[in-house]
Amino acid sequence: MPSHTPALLRTTVVAVTAAAAAFFSLAPAATPAAPAAPTAAAAPVEVAQRTVALAAPSNAVAAAALNASPAAKRAAALETALAQLGKPYRYGATGPSSFDCSGLTSFAFKNAGVSIPRTSRAQSTVGTPVSKSDLQPGDLVFFYKPVSHVAIYIGNGQVVHASTSGQPVKISNVDNMPFSGARRV
Repeated sequence: MPSHTPALLRTTVVAVTAAAAAFFSLAPAATPAAPAAPTAAAAPVEVAQRTVALAAPSNAVAAAALNASPAAKRAAALETALAQLGKPYRYGATGPSSFDCSGLTSFAFKNAGVSIPRTSRAQSTVGTPVSKSDLQPGDLVFFYKPVSHVAIYIGNGQVVHASTSGQPVKISNVDNMPFSGARRV
């Protein structure tokens, strides 16, 4: 597997997040009408609001996901997981500074407003079963029998996961491990 530089990882996160947002139609249904000409007092408020939104994207994603559709919540979970790329693996860790596989998935879905069990085996029983050929971004993908590893599907045959000791949270090909099943939550 090629090594991923921080710049490449950031580019991947931005591209995948944009694709997931487009896929799940996270854009507002209609563009609000243009406001009346701003007054001198109104302009700083508008700038301040934009600054806050840009300074805390993960909080904005989590807040938006609370009342979102299941598809939007999966997109938010995927975005959260991708934001953890490069963080270290630590068995039993649930973030935010390190993760094991199911710690990453439960952290990502929790930040998207979805509660899932803590372990990969327990996670493999929630949601709706999905075939490998029907995977969509945000689906949970399980590996080995019995299930002992979980990842989040990104698209194009790739998953994001906390793989093993000595390896950071990374992107891998779904076929690099023995596929056991998938679930859509």
